Amino acid sequence: MSRKGESITLSISERDKTNLEAIALELGMMWGDRPNISKLVEAIARRQIQISKNKKWSSDRLESLSHTFRLLVDHGDLEKAQIIANLLLERSELNTPLRHDIEKFLDNPPEIWRHTLDRYIKQQQPFRLNYLDAADCPHQFSIYYAKIASHDKRLYLDCWCEESASNDDVTALKHNRSLRLDRIPPEAAITTIQGKWRSQLDHLHVTFNLTGHLAFAYKPREVDLDNTWLDCTPPTRQIIRKISNTFWFYREIMPYAEDCEIVEPIDVREKFQAKVRSLYEKYNSPVNVIKPKS
Repeated sequence: MSRKGESITLSISERDKTNLEAIALELGMMWGDRPNISKLVEAIARRQIQISKNKKWSSDRLESLSHTFRLLVDHGDLEKAQIIANLLLERSELNTPLRHDIEKFLDNPPEIWRHTLDRYIKQQQPFRLNYLDAADCPHQFSIYYAKIASHDKRLYLDCWCEESASNDDVTALKHNRSLRLDRIPPEAAITTIQGKWRSQLDHLHVTFNLTGHLAFAYKPREVDLDNTWLDCTPPTRQIIRKISNTFWFYREIMPYAEDCEIVEPIDVREKFQAKVRSLYEKYNSPVNVIKPKS
């Protein structure tokens, strides 16, 4: 009478199970016409298959690949993004947040909503969009103008929205939003709405002065409407620029705040002044050292 083999239970995700079945199929570990994980585990235990650690990848390589993955997703090249995603998931060095993001993408790739989004923009068709902010709070926007734009090495949907109440930008730009493409949920419902497509985002003209080394090093931008040296001491270069979002404008000038002064409009100047005041108050108060949770 033959002795029954010992049995074990593996607690693994459906994705890991699928990956193990793929390895078993590749190595010919079959039960009839189906890949057999038990045979694969048995072959590993008997050292019929050699197992070795992957050579550790550098953080630069992982960062480059993860950046490429995000760009491919943003650009809607989902087939290539899936190849990079699966390659990254094989790496034990991958940090947990990125691993979760990639697994979420593979479980439900954003193919449908991205193609729909591109089509509506091309057809100049107003639409309603679901969106998750940085705190994963849901929002719904009625959009009457949109374009895909690059900010800080990521792609965003720069758009004109009917909803303005929760926007803390200056009054003239309250209808403009800059939405990260990767925060549009995969199951996003994008539906058409009635209305007229706008020709552009709202904008205003900002005047700011540059002094010191920055005045001489500054390179004009396409969005600059005027670029003039003022007749004063110290040497000062004055720029007039068309902007549609103060967040990105402030983000650009903040590293050079000592040599950059916003002149007008007054509400843009005062909003930046409030940011500087808040930063000053933070660094003028005692350091509050909080120990991490154990």
